[in-house]
Amino acid sequence: MIDQAVINVYLQRAYLGNTIMDYLVSILILIIGLIAVRVIKRILFRKIKNWAKKTKTSIDDFIIRLMERLIFPVADFGVFLLAINYLDLNPMLQKGMDILGAVLVVFVGVRFAVLIIEHMFNAYWRKKGQGDLSLKNSLTAITRVIKVILWGIGIVFLLDNIGFKVSAVIAGLGIGGVAIAFASQKILEDVFSYVCILFDRPFTVGDFIILNDLLGVVEHIGIKTTRITSLGGEQLIIANSDLGNARLRNYKQMEKRRVVFKLGVTYETPLEKLKEIPGIIKGVIEKITDIKFDRAHFLSFDNFCLTIEVVYYVFGSDYNKYMDVQQEINLNIFKEFNAWGIEFAYPTQTLYLNKVQNSVNRGGQTL
Repeated sequence: MIDQAVINVYLQRAYLGNTIMDYLVSILILIIGLIAVRVIKRILFRKIKNWAKKTKTSIDDFIIRLMERLIFPVADFGVFLLAINYLDLNPMLQKGMDILGAVLVVFVGVRFAVLIIEHMFNAYWRKKGQGDLSLKNSLTAITRVIKVILWGIGIVFLLDNIGFKVSAVIAGLGIGGVAIAFASQKILEDVFSYVCILFDRPFTVGDFIILNDLLGVVEHIGIKTTRITSLGGEQLIIANSDLGNARLRNYKQMEKRRVVFKLGVTYETPLEKLKEIPGIIKGVIEKITDIKFDRAHFLSFDNFCLTIEVVYYVFGSDYNKYMDVQQEINLNIFKEFNAWGIEFAYPTQTLYLNKVQNSVNRGGQTL
């Protein structure tokens, strides 16, 4: 048997400022910590997964992804740091471990924030626009920008905590930053408008919109500009800030189109036929599918005609469909009016001349 005293002497031998016993305890801490993490991952994680399969929410799926991609790897690294910190390290190595710990804190913080933002954007896409690839691509682009900003803030925080005078550098860049801010004011306004368009969604790609005297189909929504193809075929490029501050009319979102049109008949139309006109028009419209008759009335006495006003609804936003329906209505009204002997009015002017007879009596003669 090995003498206990010999073992104690051997364990008390020092290397690099730590005894063999200290190294063994550090290794034991590392092994026990890693085993504990594995046991928790095997038991607790399995229960959480089974629980997540029974729920319909996405929060539990996010927690599982967070544990797999962040918590367990960080726990392993934390066990390593705990084991190393048990030892008495030289100042240079200790400083390196402190820097490594600061890197871990920054990495965990930024990564956690990024995962939360990605989860929120994915949840928004699933709720508002699942299947809309343009929305997903826009959210992905915004996520990348946010990642760059967060990692930039994290790196600045890390450099400041490991001894770099970041504040002096930032102060030196202050004047240049003010100049850049003024120069990029319009760009930032367009970017913010893009974010508002993305989340508020007043229009999407493929919508037909009217902006003041400009109209066309939205082809692309970019970070700074939106491209619209007009009816004439040319491409209109409009700044997002102009779209964000304008009054838009979006015809793609229209579920039904209200149509009002007028027609005129002559003043010579008999009263009996005039009374029949609303019913004739109603019968014509109700025979056409995918539209709804609203009303038809004898509206007014105009200069050269008796005006009839008609209102109906076309379901859907397709302009060609509306024009096809209106054409069919016009043709059928023309046919029915001919059958009833009702004449359409057109601009005319009737001049009535009264013959005046002047009599002059001169010497018994009438001139």
